[in-house]
Amino acid sequence: MSIAKKLVGQTAAYGLSSIVGRMLNYMLVPVYTLVFAREEYGIVSYLYSFTAFFNVLFTYGMETAYFRFANKQGADKEAIYNRTLTAITLTSAVFTSLLILLSGEIATYVGLPNKEEYIIWLAIVLAIDAIIAIPFARLRLENKAVKFASIKLANIVLTVGANMFFLVLCHDIYMGKYLTGLKPLVTSIYNPDFGIGYIFLINLVANALMIPMLWREFSSFRLKLDFEQLRPMLVYAYPLLFMGLAGVVNEVIDRVLLEAVLPEGFYPNTSNMAAVGVYSACYKLSIFMTLAIQAFRYAAEPFFFSQAEDKNSSQTFALVMKWFVIACAFIFLFISANLEDFGLLLRSPEYREGLMVVPVLLLANLFLGVYYNLSVWFKLTDKTRFGTYISFGGAALTIIGNLLLIPVLGYMGSAIATLICYFSMALASYILGNRHYPIPYPVKTIAGYILLAVGLVWATIAIDIENWWARHAFQLFVCIAFLAIVWLLERKRLLKL
Repeated sequence: MSIAKKLVGQTAAYGLSSIVGRMLNYMLVPVYTLVFAREEYGIVSYLYSFTAFFNVLFTYGMETAYFRFANKQGADKEAIYNRTLTAITLTSAVFTSLLILLSGEIATYVGLPNKEEYIIWLAIVLAIDAIIAIPFARLRLENKAVKFASIKLANIVLTVGANMFFLVLCHDIYMGKYLTGLKPLVTSIYNPDFGIGYIFLINLVANALMIPMLWREFSSFRLKLDFEQLRPMLVYAYPLLFMGLAGVVNEVIDRVLLEAVLPEGFYPNTSNMAAVGVYSACYKLSIFMTLAIQAFRYAAEPFFFSQAEDKNSSQTFALVMKWFVIACAFIFLFISANLEDFGLLLRSPEYREGLMVVPVLLLANLFLGVYYNLSVWFKLTDKTRFGTYISFGGAALTIIGNLLLIPVLGYMGSAIATLICYFSMALASYILGNRHYPIPYPVKTIAGYILLAVGLVWATIAIDIENWWARHAFQLFVCIAFLAIVWLLERKRLLKL
């Protein structure tokens, strides 16, 4: 129990930076949905969908490989750190140079001709993100959650603050809404025609400033290129690269395919890129589930590796899974039941047209979290190729599902394809894990809590209550009912905790 409590504490520490940081970052969604038209926001989401692929390519599984090899008994952690960071730095320099050389062609391909500076800025951001990933991994390995959280939060605060300054304060002063005496000064630093360019440039500056914040980790770094010593890490990591690429397909290919496959005029008076903007904005409402999963992953990955040799590790992993599902099921229920209130975060009503996809995406991300829990078996047994197979299977389902469902259901088809993909990946990992690394997961209990949450969400949708107060009272009731059932079934263990 003390081991599980340790994981809870670490998850809370990492979760603080993740949740508070993402919540601050989420403040930008109302700004973007108010300042930018759906087409412009669609372009931003579309372009970041491509950068997600490059994020995986730039790190190529070495972050997890660093955890694995640094946790081995008798490992020279400093040498492994130097080798990993050297490899990432050199490959990032090569990849970034290629992207900069091809920036013009890439900008034209993604529909942004004469905007190659966006590609150049994003290429540099990709290099920075890949390089600082290893120092951040070292902080996690050394359980320096406070420093990790502080730097992440500083980055988010700077990003949000700069966006608010340029896109809200400067924009309003420039338009003469208030502080008109400052308009000459604002005119010298703000150009309304720059538009979405501010998003990319602010991202670059904010990420670059994390390098001096990690100076202590960089100051101990020594360039060490030893391919023979690096080879085992690369062998371990390369399946994770393909698994990551397939995972990115599952996460972002729906935006790309939605723009390409959606029949013109499917949504009246709405272009395909505008539909991407609506879907992307509504997808953001599933952030609260993503926050829980990300916070858990930050703590769980080093935790699972450190507990691998413990004789009670299987029971610990099973316990962790159950409580993870309970927490995520409640998040799914609470947001879905109160969707009309969360929808107000999308400031422009035209973005709220896609709110019906949110419960589906929340449930999909719940199963993604289950899959991340289940993936412990192939990471601990060094059979990462199975993760690659599962991810590629999920990617195939995502692509096929989007191609078949988007022309019929629009962005709801993308949401359903995501749910099918993540559920199938979780199921496949569970079946394979039972053969190679059996863990006594309480499957019936876990399935029961998920079905209970789904049933309560269905009740809030099916029961139409016109009165605002009565409707919200009912929504609150179903959330409390879920917690009450959890308490009745789990009170003995909760009291022990």
